[in-house]
Amino acid sequence: MAGLHKSEFANPVINWIDTRLPVFTMLQKEYGVFPTPKNFNYFWNFGALAMVNLMIMIATGIFLAMNYQPNSELAFDSVQHIMRDVNYGWLIRYVHQNGASMFFIVTYIHIFRGLYYGSYKSPRELLWMMGVVILLLMMATAFMGYVLPWGQMSYWGATVITNLFSAFPVVGPKIVTLLWGGFSVDNPTLNRFFALHYLLPFVLIGVVFLHIAALHVVGSNNPLGIDVKTPQDTLPFHPYYTIKDSVGMCVYLIVFAILVFFAPNFLGDPNNFIPANPLQTPADIVPEWYFLPYYAILRSVPNKLLGVCLMFASILVLFVLPWLDTSRVRSARFRPIYRQLIWVWVAAFIGLGVCGAHKPEGVWVILSRVCTLYYFLHFLVILPLLGKLERPLALPESISQPVTGGRGGGPLPSGATTKPMEKA
Repeated sequence: MAGLHKSEFANPVINWIDTRLPVFTMLQKEYGVFPTPKNFNYFWNFGALAMVNLMIMIATGIFLAMNYQPNSELAFDSVQHIMRDVNYGWLIRYVHQNGASMFFIVTYIHIFRGLYYGSYKSPRELLWMMGVVILLLMMATAFMGYVLPWGQMSYWGATVITNLFSAFPVVGPKIVTLLWGGFSVDNPTLNRFFALHYLLPFVLIGVVFLHIAALHVVGSNNPLGIDVKTPQDTLPFHPYYTIKDSVGMCVYLIVFAILVFFAPNFLGDPNNFIPANPLQTPADIVPEWYFLPYYAILRSVPNKLLGVCLMFASILVLFVLPWLDTSRVRSARFRPIYRQLIWVWVAAFIGLGVCGAHKPEGVWVILSRVCTLYYFLHFLVILPLLGKLERPLALPESISQPVTGGRGGGPLPSGATTKPMEKA
């Protein structure tokens, strides 16, 4: 048996496999006995929900691809064929269609949790940055998928968004021609988008794997934002958090099922039930709801190039967030001013979404400009200054202290320092 991995599983089949390929040992180490902070709340469920949602999207997408025709003459009819003639095709399509919205819902909540509890701070900067890469890949995949039904909103949405790249001097028109595969959105465009929409989810799996690997190296943050100091601060991931995640999963699946079975087109656009017509522009060209805040930022300024730059900057600013926030305290629980301002930022983000759904005229232009201004001020001005001016509350000595009824969270004595960044 020299050279074989020593496996401790009692089941002979699992033991035989594990001695030759220790996948079960790895799973036990990373998802069984892995030490996890004992004070997680339900905000920590949303990472697991996003991963399950990704698996649902890939599985349903593969079945849809078996019946879809990436041809500008056949695409719309092939979608109708899936809905009407393929066994349970309507269910697979509605799960995939609404799964995109559910994916963004859980991801946005997951990002908010990271912002509120300071999960982007040292030593988790790279973990956070990979999360932003995941968000960008999600957006690209969702946009290309929205084009595939080849309805009116699909076609004109693709036309408007791809045309944005023409704002960049010199290289812009060449990028647009490359995306189109010609001189307008047509059959080559549809083929390109179908190929990339099928490929990118598997790229997404690779980045998610790296995201989770990095998480297991630096460890999870927690609601208190302080490091694990003793074994009493942790619990094994299984069974404690597998059970807690299962409760969240049940609630998530119930909401998902209600959306699929009772309001499958609630988040869609009626114009997408009309075949694409290059000669008839819809009265309002509006992207899917999860792109509306960025669409509002794009339209908030009259200059096309500046609008495109601001739209991309609204995502790219998240990459440098760990260095923009100068506070040594992670969690908003101990930052009284930041705890209020993060909700102002959330209100500005939601306000941008509302503005994006309306025509860029009247009060909506003013409101979108105000919300855009605060969006960037929050990251580029407020956070750097707040870390130097805000007086945080005193941190608990350990995770176990408030969990077991100890005190913590009082005002920080004058001259005292906070040291939440110490390595456990």
